[in-house]
Amino acid sequence: MKHSIRNVFLCGLGALTILLAVAPPQAMAHGERATEPYIRTRTIQWYDVKWSTEKINVNETVSVTGKFHLMADWPDAVNKPDLVFMSNATPGAVMTRVESYINDLPAQQSLKNLEVGRDYTFKMVMKGRIPGRWHFHPMINIDGAGPIVGPGSWVQVAGNASDYRHSVTTIEGTVIEDTQNYGVSRVLMWQIGYILIAVAWLLWWLRRPLLIPRWLAVQKGLDDLLVTRTDDKVAAGFLILVLVVVIGGYINVKEEYSRVVPLQAGSLYTPPLPEKPNLVSVKFKKAEYDVPGRSMRMSIEVTNNAARSLRLGEFSTASLRFVNNSLPAAVAAVDPNYPKELLPSSGVVVERDAPLAPGETRVINMDATDAAWELERLVGFLTNVDSRIGALLFFYDDKGDRHITSVAGPILPVFKKTI
Repeated sequence: MKHSIRNVFLCGLGALTILLAVAPPQAMAHGERATEPYIRTRTIQWYDVKWSTEKINVNETVSVTGKFHLMADWPDAVNKPDLVFMSNATPGAVMTRVESYINDLPAQQSLKNLEVGRDYTFKMVMKGRIPGRWHFHPMINIDGAGPIVGPGSWVQVAGNASDYRHSVTTIEGTVIEDTQNYGVSRVLMWQIGYILIAVAWLLWWLRRPLLIPRWLAVQKGLDDLLVTRTDDKVAAGFLILVLVVVIGGYINVKEEYSRVVPLQAGSLYTPPLPEKPNLVSVKFKKAEYDVPGRSMRMSIEVTNNAARSLRLGEFSTASLRFVNNSLPAAVAAVDPNYPKELLPSSGVVVERDAPLAPGETRVINMDATDAAWELERLVGFLTNVDSRIGALLFFYDDKGDRHITSVAGPILPVFKKTI
């Protein structure tokens, strides 16, 4: 009886292993969570991010637009954004990037000398290629630092992959109906040709005894027997063959494609968005993370330099938006299609949430409590060498106009509320 149960268990385990290997489930993880928290909270803050639609068909497009702020409290361990490239984060080539812009400047190439402490706009247009439900993020790649991923939203791509087409017209007027298959036969021809030459070269040497006899010849000082005159002639023949193939191929391609554009390796520059008057002055006082309570608390000194009264409407960091639910203007500013998992329902709770009068200076204590700190793996900033956090603060006046400022400072873990 015991053996029967054991056999059934082993058979079931084996079947489950085969099933998982043959038909793995769709990956649901978010790759941005693997990025260190000090990078996500202190480098690029994304805001006003919107996706044009949640569902497209193969060959249809979806666009994502928004802005990003380069934090002035840029971490020392991360290269400055002196050379960046606008890209997308998706699970493979499930969509084709057909357009990308930074500050309305085409961003097919890298951009240089982005300025910390400043803001930029972006836009990216993607074309559906593989049916499925895909997580689509904007992403900035920084030379020497790697990718910094923005907020992601699910996009459903319907239809058949076989219907996908991405056609282009060359500078000579030739229409390429589908770029994903263009030139594949030529590439295969060259690859197979070189493989055949390599295999023939190896077989020439593998036809004779290899290791032990050749080692014995070396031990007896008979090195001249290892490479014969015939070997020299064959080697010369292979060299001539390769040169003929390379030079002949170059001449043939040059005649067939007389006008070519080389791969573009230059970089462009775009100035940041114009700076707006600093109507809100924020001075960091203290920050703590309540480990058992999953709560980030911060104390700041705010001076209202505007002509109207202000209230704190949102605390945003690492694409998490803690909204002041008691402020209608802040709630109305949230796009209904913004990913719900990045909108903690508890929002940000502001102590002494009365409007800040023009010219008034007040210490404001805020509390952002949610399991998202753990789910997004952001509490790792407590174990960083400098243990700092950065964020954007959104203030709203009594007319609903928004004023944005950044804040950053050290944060400490606590097990008892002190702010």
